[in-house]
Amino acid sequence: MRLLSYLLDGEARYGAAVDGGVVDLTRRIGRDYSDVKALIAANALAEAHEAVAGQKPDHALDKLVLLPPVLAPEKLWCIGVNYAERNAEYKDNSDLPKYPSLFVRSMSSMTGSGQPIEKPKVSDQLDYEGELVIVIGQGGRHIPREKAWSHIFGMTLCNEGTIRDWLRHGKFNVTQGKNFDRSGSIGPWIVTSDELDPRGPHDITTRVNGEVRQQDTTERLMFPFDFLISYLSTFATLKPGDMIVTGTPTGAGARFDPPRWLRDGDVVEVESSRIGVLRNTVAAEQ
Repeated sequence: MRLLSYLLDGEARYGAAVDGGVVDLTRRIGRDYSDVKALIAANALAEAHEAVAGQKPDHALDKLVLLPPVLAPEKLWCIGVNYAERNAEYKDNSDLPKYPSLFVRSMSSMTGSGQPIEKPKVSDQLDYEGELVIVIGQGGRHIPREKAWSHIFGMTLCNEGTIRDWLRHGKFNVTQGKNFDRSGSIGPWIVTSDELDPRGPHDITTRVNGEVRQQDTTERLMFPFDFLISYLSTFATLKPGDMIVTGTPTGAGARFDPPRWLRDGDVVEVESSRIGVLRNTVAAEQ
């Protein structure tokens, strides 16, 4: 199933993308499932399948304003330097990392597929980072690696947009450059694990104005999905709807000589063949 969130007449709603459009689930499967996160927490995917079966679409997909699939996760974890060769891009002669690099983003820094991502007034260094995202279903603490797969509800995509010069404002953190309002995007939907085995392998491609800039596969992750879930849950309880953005391949704009920053009007597409395409146009902050 492909679960998505969207705006309709100013109201946030959710549904399932099907052939020909979207079946609205907001009030079809129980008044307690107010959004995708509530559905995940209630373990109500089977009810969602029953509600969608045989239904005609309520809306055309291209007429909807899409939102990030999970509107308010408790945690949005982001993993850095996770694909082979990414460590070498830093050209600092450092050893391969023993543990994942980790930071967090607020949801105000994310928008949905088809919505503008914002190039801020204060910087010309807006960069793209195409990434696969795992969405937590069953929460937990101290999750053994061998049981981690059963905690994944599904997968989606992220353009983990970054303001590069603001990454270096602090001595020990990258938080500023990772949290500009509307600088990144998540979507277009979550493909649930009963349809898409998170074990993969999964491909990931990023295009800017149709030009391939990044391309890789999860077979080359240094810290695979199951390791990340076990590692993160060692120090923080994972909750239903939490999202883990699992790292970007080589080829971000900062790594070119000269760098290739995003400009007003550029179109960024992040694609995985079994998930779909996350597409956004860059717009300058007004």
